[in-house]
Amino acid sequence: MTPVPDLMPALPEILLACGAMILLMYGVFAGNRATGTISWLAVLIMATSMIVVFGTSSEERVLVLSDLYVADLFSAFMKCLVLLASMATLIMSRSYLKSQKLDHFEYPVLIVLAALGMGMMISATDLMSLYIGLELQSLSLYVLASFRRESQRSNEAGLKYFILGALSSGMLLYGCSLIYGFTGTTNFSGVASIIAEDNGEHSIGLLFGLVFLTAGLAFKVSAVPFHMW
Repeated sequence: MTPVPDLMPALPEILLACGAMILLMYGVFAGNRATGTISWLAVLIMATSMIVVFGTSSEERVLVLSDLYVADLFSAFMKCLVLLASMATLIMSRSYLKSQKLDHFEYPVLIVLAALGMGMMISATDLMSLYIGLELQSLSLYVLASFRRESQRSNEAGLKYFILGALSSGMLLYGCSLIYGFTGTTNFSGVASIIAEDNGEHSIGLLFGLVFLTAGLAFKVSAVPFHMW
């Protein structure tokens, strides 16, 4: 029988995922009149997740989920920064959303899902887990970029971001496939060890894979010069 993995290090992300689904269902049935309640509940969920991050963090580097996920002090610190920034975004944007008549319940849910994707990226130790976290974050940001539905500029930004995001996903996955093809692994430490021991046999293929991977990530985070959306 397959042993049950210890999911305690991933408990903050599990809490965010369950909380986002509960808030989404609540918003569907309650409508936009419950946006304020959902926003504060989202802040509460992220604050609880940050407390769980502190509670589950340790000085030891813990690998779970078939070495796809890592929990250590550095990842805990970065997750706390992400959660603090997400909570601050929700709190500071309340008055603006009301004044612009954009007070929809989907907004806090999307923020929670984006924070979930960022947390998964922070703890990723494999190209596949990195890609899943990156796509979860990106899908939320596509919608947030075009959240002002009556604005032509907002719709244009969201559409451009989505198209370029799809392009960058293809480039990133192609880079991942090249890296896997020339190294035989998608684990970060495995790829790093093979690069360190490389005697020139895999250098060209790895170089192309790393270039595609870097370009895909740069598109996703809108880094210069990949920020035209």
